[in-house]
Amino acid sequence: MSDCLFCRIVAGEIPSARVYEDDHAIAFLDIAPFKRGHTLVVSKRHVPNALADADVLASLAPAVTAVGALLTERLGADGLNILTNVNEVAGQSVFHLHVHLIPRYADDPGFAALVRRTADDDLDAVRAALA
Repeated sequence: MSDCLFCRIVAGEIPSARVYEDDHAIAFLDIAPFKRGHTLVVSKRHVPNALADADVLASLAPAVTAVGALLTERLGADGLNILTNVNEVAGQSVFHLHVHLIPRYADDPGFAALVRRTADDDLDAVRAALA
């Protein structure tokens, strides 16, 4: 879909800080991270959200697992929030299936702290740590 931001990123038309890719998904750093290392796992196939196609959602599981391990091992995260939003009222702003992997650190625990964005937006440094 030519008007879909994530389809254009998957196609390589728009640059991203990619940290992972397999047959079904790509993963790249969020440009407005909630926490250091906030990564999006995006389906290579366009479906509007996590409820639109169970098979496509399931195909993302290996990428979510691999990227989650990468974030915890390389960035020293103490935990991880894994979430997806379905529809605008739930906070979805790009209508292409994607899963947020948000590393969590002991010095900023709890769900309430999740929504405070990080001041660390040096995506190149984070990408280098994950490479």
